[in-house]
Amino acid sequence: MNLFEKIREIDNYPVEGVSFKDITTILKEPNAFKEAIDQMINRVKDLDFNVILAAEARGFVVGAPLAYALNKSLVPVRKPGKLPASTLRRDYELEYGSDSLEIHLDAINPGDKVLIVDDLLATGGTSSIIKDMVIEMGAEVAGYLFLIELEFLNGREKLGDYPVDSILVYKE
Repeated sequence: MNLFEKIREIDNYPVEGVSFKDITTILKEPNAFKEAIDQMINRVKDLDFNVILAAEARGFVVGAPLAYALNKSLVPVRKPGKLPASTLRRDYELEYGSDSLEIHLDAINPGDKVLIVDDLLATGGTSSIIKDMVIEMGAEVAGYLFLIELEFLNGREKLGDYPVDSILVYKE
């Protein structure tokens, strides 16, 4: 199955000049969603990690089935004010603005090996700040996994020397 054909592109969303890659078209087709998750599982099944960190909101969509299938812990990284217990908060830049993320202070432990998962790698701002949070909490980044990568935005450059894998890579 060609998953590229299942992605809907929406020009000038959320701002002028951005071509948004919409994964809801994969999600509405059970066979396409299963194929996407199966491919993601195959990319990391031999990687040594015990925790999946998934970024709000579409990272949850791919992170939850991965955690379930691989029998790993799932930790949500959320926008401010969404987590009920004490959090670590960091601000970061997006390709079209800025935002903040929070993680529960007790969500990961020193020594944990963490796979950072999201639906999209663009400029690397979201995943880079999550990496910094993981390290600050005393855990180790085992790698990154994305459904989609916009290679032309050079997001990998912000992620450090960790394994990075993407299922669908857009060159331009």
